[in-house]
Amino acid sequence: MTVKTFKAWYLVHKWTSLICTVFLLMLCVTGLPLIFHHELEHLLSDQKEPADLPAGTPMASLDRVIQKTLEARPDEKVLYVSWDEEEPELVFTTTAKTMTETEDFGFFIFDARTTDILREGSTKDLDFMQIMFKLHVDMFAGLPGKLFLGFMGLLFVVAIVTGIAVYGPLMRKLDFGTVRKQRSTRLKWLDLHNMLGIITVVWALVVGSTGVINTWADLIIKYWQYDQLATMTAPYAGQPVPDRLGPLDNAMVTARKTAPEMNPAFVAMPGTLFSSPHHYAIFMRGNTPLTARLFKPVLVDAQTADLTDTREMPWYVKTLLLSQPLHFGDYGGMPLKIIWTFFDLVTIVVLGSGLYLWFQRRRSPIEQRIRELEQEGEPEPMLARDGIRGAAE
Repeated sequence: MTVKTFKAWYLVHKWTSLICTVFLLMLCVTGLPLIFHHELEHLLSDQKEPADLPAGTPMASLDRVIQKTLEARPDEKVLYVSWDEEEPELVFTTTAKTMTETEDFGFFIFDARTTDILREGSTKDLDFMQIMFKLHVDMFAGLPGKLFLGFMGLLFVVAIVTGIAVYGPLMRKLDFGTVRKQRSTRLKWLDLHNMLGIITVVWALVVGSTGVINTWADLIIKYWQYDQLATMTAPYAGQPVPDRLGPLDNAMVTARKTAPEMNPAFVAMPGTLFSSPHHYAIFMRGNTPLTARLFKPVLVDAQTADLTDTREMPWYVKTLLLSQPLHFGDYGGMPLKIIWTFFDLVTIVVLGSGLYLWFQRRRSPIEQRIRELEQEGEPEPMLARDGIRGAAE
């Protein structure tokens, strides 16, 4: 590697790292509890336990669940009905003032067999997990916040790639994992920063790139609405909005017949962003660890319960759906969550040590830093004195 090339890689690594580090630290800290969101939500919430019923107890009517939701929130509308893959005995409903509400939601958790309400809440009543989630996703700034964090994620990915390029020349004389404890404190932290950074490089690239994709979720869904959803509902264009809706239970029968090897993930009620005014949009998912993350929409006429259309999600939506659980380590049970936690903590050390090294360098004269590099033999002799001087500056 020439001096000029090394200097270019070094400068890009330095400035992309510095710009994104504070935000990446925030994301790592808020991401820790989100890895265990299922467990913490149970621990911190006042949710009641579902009834202890015999295995195979049939599920109650979904229309009854919707009715009880509307009785509890008469001024709101039901937007979504959903199920958790890990807790099939529960059913969730989401409510809002209007069918296109995007911020303030109410939610209910029901025992799917008895329709007993186990928990009721609202996104306005911010608890610890909701605060962590909002900070991690958009910093309470909506779409602009998501896109800003996405840009920080891109800088993070660039910093990782350039860090790999810089690591080779800087550490070529040393054995892998060497930490020179007998030298200065700053040099020990430099070695630790380099070692931990290269150990976590694959994990950081995966989490960083999937995080960037997740920040584009709103835009990806919007494009899907104008692309496939518009095509699927085109025959109903111009028709009057139905005054009354047919039973959701009948629509579910149609969806299960259409996709018999799949299970329902959520239902978008007519008039929501994921449906049309004329349809129940029932999103089905597979039964394997991979296909359970991929949804297949089944559009059912909300009055007649007849099938309108169904098709596979396009590649860009599948990419989003697969990136979400991969980002949080939410597809391999507790062992993977523990692994994700370990790498998250190590990344916090990498980011924190990077800030420490920067502030220490800013406090010492440039010529002193050059002498330190020369005395330690870093970078390689192929990087001449002028090259070292330029990189340090």
